[in-house]
Amino acid sequence: MSKESFFLVFVASGVFPISLSYGLFPSQSLVYLYDIEVTNTNLKNIFRAIMGLYISLVAFWIMGARYKSLQLPALWSLTIFMLGLAVGRLLSLVIDGLPYPPFVLYMVLEFLFAAVGYKFIHGLNQRQGL
Repeated sequence: MSKESFFLVFVASGVFPISLSYGLFPSQSLVYLYDIEVTNTNLKNIFRAIMGLYISLVAFWIMGARYKSLQLPALWSLTIFMLGLAVGRLLSLVIDGLPYPPFVLYMVLEFLFAAVGYKFIHGLNQRQGL
């Protein structure tokens, strides 16, 4: 397994349980994990849609790890996804203040994963002469 494939599987294996924590049982998990009360069907729908989005990206990253032709697009999607999450969290930190410590850790990891993803993209492009 290439280091790029390992990275895709590694990140996917971390994002998958997070997706379930958002959408599998949002009324129970979100209040327990994040002190967020999900009290109506609309909120459940939103969090389950987020779960579906995360799971679909996880599936794509796993396919990118398995199929060489999808590796570069999977790395791009992972990098953009992580950077988007991290920048959104940073914006919230600046505007809203300091969140729970796990969210700060998530932000640091998201920036790190985006940087590593970009490094792999750059390396693949150099090897392919792009």
